[in-house]
Amino acid sequence: MARRPIAIVTALVLFLEAPGIVAINAVMARFVRGQSMSLNGLDPELMYRGTWGLGLGSGALLLLCGLVPLVAAIRDRRPGRAGRILLIGCAVVHGVLGAVAVGLLGWAAFAFLMLVVGLIVLTLVAYGEGAADRKTTAPRAA
Repeated sequence: MARRPIAIVTALVLFLEAPGIVAINAVMARFVRGQSMSLNGLDPELMYRGTWGLGLGSGALLLLCGLVPLVAAIRDRRPGRAGRILLIGCAVVHGVLGAVAVGLLGWAAFAFLMLVVGLIVLTLVAYGEGAADRKTTAPRAA
């Protein structure tokens, strides 16, 4: 089965997406700092730092999510419970972002996010609890 290449591609896409998210938040932080205006009394400097923090935190989580399929591919075993929960959460977040992105950014952003969701789900299914993971013995001839 092609589960190792699927997991490696999933890990690579998540690793490439992490710096992209940090860069997008860096641009947004620069706009926030350049506007230098308060939203209902919020400090603009705190909004700037919060945008950077969100970007760095999101990038770190995407790197962590990328490590799960990479380790699964190297070991050729399904991820543990925490790894599966992390990947499911990552897929849900990408799905919600895709729903928002279609209205704000267009169909290309939606297609990319759905591609990532598909890769994550395919990795989870490929390393799911199936016949390849169970020890089975061939029936003996009588």
